[in-house]
Amino acid sequence: MENKENILKVALDLFSAKGYDGVGIQEIVEKAGITKPTLYHYFGSKRGLLESLIEQYFSRFYDVVKTAAIYTGDLPLTMTNITRAIFVFVSENRDFYRMYLSMCFSSPDSEPYAAIHKYNIDLYLVLEDLFRKASKDHGNMRNRQKRYAFTFLGMINNYVTLYLGNFIELNDEAIFLAVHQFSHGIYS
Repeated sequence: MENKENILKVALDLFSAKGYDGVGIQEIVEKAGITKPTLYHYFGSKRGLLESLIEQYFSRFYDVVKTAAIYTGDLPLTMTNITRAIFVFVSENRDFYRMYLSMCFSSPDSEPYAAIHKYNIDLYLVLEDLFRKASKDHGNMRNRQKRYAFTFLGMINNYVTLYLGNFIELNDEAIFLAVHQFSHGIYS
């Protein structure tokens, strides 16, 4: 297991820094201090390695968001909980989230996009469900839940991008500003 974890760590570092397409198998094995057959033994391919990374990190990310998205009748509180949960996850998994964002914005025909796409759909469905439930309390939100799911996560990811570029901190003030900014749009 030590080799496998080492390979995953090295791949995450490289994919985060250079992008998936900017890293070759040879660079991964050299940096990990292993041979190509060892990498292929654990992951089968570079794509298999990427999918293992996504599965390992995204499953935790999804669980964090899903738990935070439980709607109890207070939409601003739920959005605050989601924003806080994402910010904490990003703070603890900076390299993964940088890699994740680069995959989201890669070409739809690329391996990284294909690898992350189904996970993104699941994430958006959690947020869409939140806004569908909240629309029962906020009539002006009806039939907009898909749009709200995309724009809410997009806004959070803009804050995360600023954080990853060392422009802001992901703190309580950023959480308040993000939720407040988004709330003005959906309640109007």
